[in-house]
Amino acid sequence: MNEQIKFIHAADTHLDSPFHGMTNLPDTIFEQVRQSTFHAFDYLIKIAIQKNVDFILLVGDLFDHERQSLKAQVYLKNAFEKLESHSIQVFLSYGNHDHINGNPYQISFPHNVHIFPSEKVTSFAFYKNGQRLASIYGFSYENRSITKNKINEYKLENAEVPFHIAMLHGSIVGNKLHDPYAPFKLTDLYNTHFDYWALGHIHKKEILSETPPIIYPGNTQGRHRNESGEKGFYYIEMSENKLNKQFIKSNVIQFETISIDLNDEETIDQIRDKINKKTNGFISMPILFYVQFSGNSYHFQLHQDGVLEEIVTIFNEENMLAKQWSYIYKYVFELTEAPVMKSDHFFIGEVEKSLSELAVNEAISELFNHREMRRYVDPIDEQDIKKQAKELLINELTESRRNI
Repeated sequence: MNEQIKFIHAADTHLDSPFHGMTNLPDTIFEQVRQSTFHAFDYLIKIAIQKNVDFILLVGDLFDHERQSLKAQVYLKNAFEKLESHSIQVFLSYGNHDHINGNPYQISFPHNVHIFPSEKVTSFAFYKNGQRLASIYGFSYENRSITKNKINEYKLENAEVPFHIAMLHGSIVGNKLHDPYAPFKLTDLYNTHFDYWALGHIHKKEILSETPPIIYPGNTQGRHRNESGEKGFYYIEMSENKLNKQFIKSNVIQFETISIDLNDEETIDQIRDKINKKTNGFISMPILFYVQFSGNSYHFQLHQDGVLEEIVTIFNEENMLAKQWSYIYKYVFELTEAPVMKSDHFFIGEVEKSLSELAVNEAISELFNHREMRRYVDPIDEQDIKKQAKELLINELTESRRNI
């Protein structure tokens, strides 16, 4: 068999993400952030045409919300029509964010788009030059969650078809960082004998297996600090005995978290120089920085008096107008030396003990389980919240000492 297919594997494009936690950004930057998911998808379409791929796999969560905006739907329809003009097929499944029953006002897509219609695993045939070269298997979420293992529903059809590709929007059993939707075990996938497993749902690229290929491409554009680094999709060339894969970066804005230790910096100029050095050296694209400052009692006082905030503001004003701009959209400060008397070490120890025992995620679980509210709340970092709580408590102790 000398047949070959070329395709793009993408997932979790989250078109029209609202970026609620970013609304304090300057208008010019926020507009670029708001459009970033669309621009990342534009690049995917561009590469698909340049590479003359046979088809594109979109494995769930194309849209950020079940009630997909008309703007996002029309945009996607126009993109698919462009692909149709180049004879590129699209195989599409809906995920937990854009499940079928959540949108009563769906628009129609062109004939090159094949949508898995339900939670039952079905297949589509891909033909090229009159020959059936591939069977594409998958399902769509009808509602927000699927909690059962779907792997037993994936059955190979027609062994004479050269390539069998499975699409699955779900998470591996035991992954506590993501909702356990359509959970699976790697051994389940090994035993199915598919030529390629195209996964979605996890927003970080990861190759779970080379043989057979079991791959998460991650999302195409980061949306907050927990989605840092390069984002993109995979370009695949597959023949009977060989598979070539290439990760292609598509994000147009990058989120980065950096730590800046100020303990050796004694003047404002030195602090500014340290920030400039730590934020240099990243790839040539707009960067949104989340900065974790640490320092001693002197730096803590700068933080409390608003001087550190002024330094950050100056940095932003100096860097936000460049074509490849950078911007510190949020920062936190951690004490490495508590500005309190030795007699208060017991208090600090008790604070640290109490915080170490506090399960923050459990305490606020009702907020994040609320169907509507979680749309407007950014993902949280439990350690970040504990650091800020410690800082506030020590600050209150410091202020009480000043007033004695």
